[in-house]
Parts: sequence; C-alpha cells; structure tokens
Amino acid sequence: MKNKSNNIFKNGLGQLTIPLVAICILVVFNLIRDPSFFSIETVFNSDGNIVLSGNLISIINAASELAVLAMGMTLVTAACGGQDISVGAAAAIAGSAFVKVLKSGPSITAFSVVIAFLVACVVAMLFGAFNGTLVSVFKIQPMIATLILFTCGRSIAYWINGGASVPVDSPIIKAIGGFIPGIPVPTPVLIVILVAIIFKLVFHFTSLELFTQSVGINGSAARLNGINSTFIKLLSFIILGVCVAVAGIIGVSRLGLINHETLLIDVEMDAILAVAIGGNNLGGGKFKLLGSIIGAYVIHMLTVTLYAMKVPSTDVKAYKAIVIIILVVIGSPVIKAKITKLMTRIKNRKQISMKGAQ
Repeated sequence: MKNKSNNIFKNGLGQLTIPLVAICILVVFNLIRDPSFFSIETVFNSDGNIVLSGNLISIINAASELAVLAMGMTLVTAACGGQDISVGAAAAIAGSAFVKVLKSGPSITAFSVVIAFLVACVVAMLFGAFNGTLVSVFKIQPMIATLILFTCGRSIAYWINGGASVPVDSPIIKAIGGFIPGIPVPTPVLIVILVAIIFKLVFHFTSLELFTQSVGINGSAARLNGINSTFIKLLSFIILGVCVAVAGIIGVSRLGLINHETLLIDVEMDAILAVAIGGNNLGGGKFKLLGSIIGAYVIHMLTVTLYAMKVPSTDVKAYKAIVIIILVVIGSPVIKAKITKLMTRIKNRKQISMKGAQ
C-alpha cells in the first residue's frame, strides 16, 4: 500500500502538484487581495449578444493560444528531449497563409475559412516536418534546429502577403476570435477544449503516448522493441505544426488582421515554461498534457495578477521570471526527490510511533 501511494505521488498526482499548487496560491492571493477578482457576470457585447465577462474569463480566453501550443510542445519535449523555439514564427507563417487564402476569393465564406484552415495546417505541418527532419534524421539538438525558422520565419510570413498588416473583416473570423452568437463562452476557449479532447482520443485509441514516452526515455531501447524513434520524433513536430496553425488562426481572428511582427511574439518561452510548470521533464520521457495546459493558465493568471496590482508593464516580465524560476526549481527532480524522501521519513516515523503506542 505504501509503495502504491508513493508511485501515485511520483507518476500521477505528483506530476500535477506544482501547477495545481501554483494555481491555488494565485487564486487564494487574488481572493484575499480582491474578493471580487474572480467574479463572472453576463454583459452584452458589441453585437448585442449576451456573453460572460470577468477576470477569470479573460484569463482562460487570453491563454488559449498558449494552451494549444503547450500541448504540441509537450509532445515534442517528451519525444525529443528538447524544445521548438520557432512556434511563434511558424504561427505567423500559418496565419499569413490563412489570410492569403481568405483574401484570394471575392468574399469570406464558411467554405473558404475551412479551406484556409486546412492550407494553414498543411503549411505549418511542412515547416514542422522540416524541423523534425533536422532533429530526427540529422540528430541536431531541437533548440538549434528550430533556431533557423525562429530567425527567418517572420520574414517568410511577411513575404506571403507582401505586407506587414493585412485585415480580414468577416463575421465568421470575428466569431472565431470572439464569440459565436448564442454561446456566451469565448470561442478560443472552446477550441482549446476541442484540441484537448482530440489529443485524449488519439492517446486512447492509439499507442502514440506510450511510444512517445518510450522514445523520450530511451530511444535505443525503444528501437530494440520495434518502435521507429525517427518517425515518432518527426510525427511529434508535425503534430506541433497543427497546434501552431490553430494558435496562429486564433491570433489572427482575435485581431482581424495578420501582423507578422506582433502575432504571438515571445510565445516560445511561455510555451516552454508552461511545459516545465506542468511538471513535465524537459529532458524527455513521461509527460502529462493536463499539466502543460494548467501551466499555460498559471502564466496568464500571474500576468493578469501583476497588472491588477498596478505593476508597470516594463517590470511585469521581471516579476514573472522570479515567480516562474521559483516554480520551476520547486518542480525540479532534485527538489521532488528530497520532498519524496522527507514524506517517506515522516510516514516511517508515524508508523514507528504507532507501533510503539500499541
């Protein structure tokens, strides 16, 4: 029974401890600071529809792109033991391709949006395959391999449309980035839920999760067991490409335009931090997608909290860095091992004291 409880702490709930504790601390802190911080109310938006409003809605809505990217980044991290630092630039490319297809027709219809989405996914998957090939075939460290696209990606996004800012005005695009008429929950939040469900179904009906973890833990052993580690690593980058396209389209739809310079700028580091805060090993191996999703919301809740405390925008990144460093250190394998040993000692002492009392 004792070993079973220890395994649950290490492999199950234990991996989610840090992000859950971080969320709880932020929630309690904000409730003490302002009891109405998480209040939710219904308001009429500019289109006259009833929608949900409040800090909590703003947090889960604003974190949508990051949550989607964190899911894909988790898969790449688990399989390759490294991170893709080009997701922001790749999202700009996918967003530009999305807008290019939309602007090529006389009007924006539901059919043209679907086609534009598929084109954006294909484009992002191709760039993901490029990164994946460098990592899986040529054995280049992920961060170095993706540095190429990180450097030139936004220039490619600019070339696609031949301009820095191309507007897309359509009720459909507005609904994707805002609210679907009759549904009070922001559409990006629904998209995150849909992506998470798709990942869950894929993991349930295929062996992708097991293969990914096996390759990340020990690629040589995985190959001896018949797992094509090269394909799994390549596939993880391609799947991340789909996540990149979804995030890019959400970003474009929010603004109603494509701007290669500002779309999801600096999101790469937040995506990596979301994976780390989620309790996932940045060196590869076992992972929990839910942890990365919670990590994304932790980052955005921290940002909103700092702004609510009137922290100057120039200082927000510094405060975020301090808090995130603390969270990452607490969630490091060294600290986790020490906490596990401490808990074991406490349990042993309790058992000894109970036996002595008997």
